[in-house]
Amino acid sequence: MRRRLLVLLVAAALATGCTPQPGGRIVYGLTLAPSGIDPHINASSELGIPLTSVYDTLVYQDPKTGEFVPGLAQQWEVSEDGKVYTFYLRRGVKFHDGTPFNAEAVRFNLERIVSPDLASQRARFMLGPYERTEVVDEYTVRIILREPFAPLLDSLSQVYLAMASPTAVQQWGSEYQLHQVGTGPFIFVEYVPGDHLLLRRNPNYAWGPPVYQHRTAQLEEVEFRFFTDPATRSPALESGAADVMGEIPPQDAARLQGSADFRIEAVAIPGVSLMLFMNTTRSPLDDINVRQALLFGTDRKAIISAVFRDTSPVACGPLAAATFGYNPMVCQFYQPYNPDQAAALLEEAGWKDTDGDGVRDKDGQPLVLDFYLMGWGYMPEVGQLIADQWARLGVRVQSQVVSYPEALEIAKEGRHHLMPFNLSGSDPDILRRFFHSQGGFNWSKVNDPEMDRWLEEGARVSDRNRRADLYAKVQDRVMESALIIPIRDYVNLNGVSNRVQGLRFDARGWFPWLIDVTLRR
Repeated sequence: MRRRLLVLLVAAALATGCTPQPGGRIVYGLTLAPSGIDPHINASSELGIPLTSVYDTLVYQDPKTGEFVPGLAQQWEVSEDGKVYTFYLRRGVKFHDGTPFNAEAVRFNLERIVSPDLASQRARFMLGPYERTEVVDEYTVRIILREPFAPLLDSLSQVYLAMASPTAVQQWGSEYQLHQVGTGPFIFVEYVPGDHLLLRRNPNYAWGPPVYQHRTAQLEEVEFRFFTDPATRSPALESGAADVMGEIPPQDAARLQGSADFRIEAVAIPGVSLMLFMNTTRSPLDDINVRQALLFGTDRKAIISAVFRDTSPVACGPLAAATFGYNPMVCQFYQPYNPDQAAALLEEAGWKDTDGDGVRDKDGQPLVLDFYLMGWGYMPEVGQLIADQWARLGVRVQSQVVSYPEALEIAKEGRHHLMPFNLSGSDPDILRRFFHSQGGFNWSKVNDPEMDRWLEEGARVSDRNRRADLYAKVQDRVMESALIIPIRDYVNLNGVSNRVQGLRFDARGWFPWLIDVTLRR
């Protein structure tokens, strides 16, 4: 009898030890130490990883359905002309400093974001053609636009447009980023730039959106530490210095996945794929045959295998497959890898190796392309493989790694033949930045009036089916015109200790919902 009782007690203890329990703390590894972390001012995705838990937003997006659900706004209406959004706010919500949340707080936040004095890098652009905010009554607020802007709800669901305490903003002024106050499930406790950021459970939280699974946070504390060197990330996870680590290098992911103590949670990131923009205004890339030859002559599967260890899907077009509006039909273009077809197109365009030096030439000019790369995102490694593949076609590549500000200047002046880039975003309107003739990242230098009209209409119309049709046309046109060489859809490889349970991410794929995280003890 005693032996049986002992067995039952041991079994119960083991079961308890494997059950997620409230309480405890984790260390979350960040991979970038941004120079600023005020979400209304600064633009990095990294700041949203901790601050999504400090703030609430007016609406939330369900990552499973793509639908928008109530947040600080219980319901909303959109006028027939698409220019007026009326939000009916949740009552009884308080900021961490005791300031009540109401319509005036919404007006304060949005007016702060669009203020020229703030010099917002991202949030003010996410508001599109914003005109003003009107307070109807204490819990009703109207956002007035100059023209319809379909991505507005998507923007309002992101941390960059989250609600901050007006009291704290006014108290701390330019030092607010060190003393942030929201209404979220965690309280901002301490931030030492470049070292750590500490959050603590908000015991009074009781107004979470329906996408959360718990009423209040289960962890007591979350400490964020910076691991900017990729080589330090897996060792930190394996040594216990971190419990969660984003952007694990692909070569480490397979090893950790096979461990009994860790797992890899791979999250597909919506937005535009990693792609090479081909400058269509600079010879020889002003010839579509040459651009198409480079597409056929790029073995993208080999690149994904060698650089990313098959942890990312091969991109088919400009929009990542995880993004609303993605058109799978673009996978019919330039597939599979076909160097013979590439060579035939170059021959047709008049590029032949007339002097036997291994480089094609035309009218006495060698086929040499200027390729500018940034140092992050494995772009140099991708660039080297592409240069090797194209060398076999008789195309010489002159590669140079430049800083992001240098890349912007080079692209603006059109000095590049090729330039890679990728950007995350959950609304297909992101394509307008790259393929509208006036887009800020129009690095292909495209000027297509019909595609401009599609992109402009896509930003205005609210019907999701109509929007999907418009963006499908854009993606087709981009690939038909051979404006880019898509390489891969971005996947964030998160290394996670197996004692961490319930880790989920929002619709952007970057930002964790820490309210639902528990520890297996």
